[in-house]
Amino acid sequence: MKTKAELVDDQFSQFNCSQTVFSLFASDLGLDEKTALKISSGFGGGMACAETCGAVTGSYMVIGMKHGHSTSNPDEKANTKLLIQKFNKKFEKEHSSLICKNLIGFDISTPDGLEGARQKNVFKTQCPKFIKTACDILEEDF
Repeated sequence: MKTKAELVDDQFSQFNCSQTVFSLFASDLGLDEKTALKISSGFGGGMACAETCGAVTGSYMVIGMKHGHSTSNPDEKANTKLLIQKFNKKFEKEHSSLICKNLIGFDISTPDGLEGARQKNVFKTQCPKFIKTACDILEEDF
């Protein structure tokens, strides 16, 4: 059986980074892929402003669906925060940032930044690494 990271290249060729992560875990979370793709569609490209990486926000959705709180219980809220922080530490240890523009070296929310990213082919050379790291962390720890 393939790991989620091994499925990234096929999925990412069709969808954004957040969609790729969240949809790869959809069936594990009791969601159909189409619903997962719709939910996560607005989070790619650092939420279209080159901020928090879509692979990271997709991971937050996976963690929330699997371990998130649905009550105002302070212990449940604290646990969700701890799990997000644990993910953040592991991702940052590997890539030194959670921020899209820092990770890829371009602010893709601007026309010049997007063009520069395309010219340097970062969506094929850089982004898959971040998505695969996110999937590996989720499979190992969550």
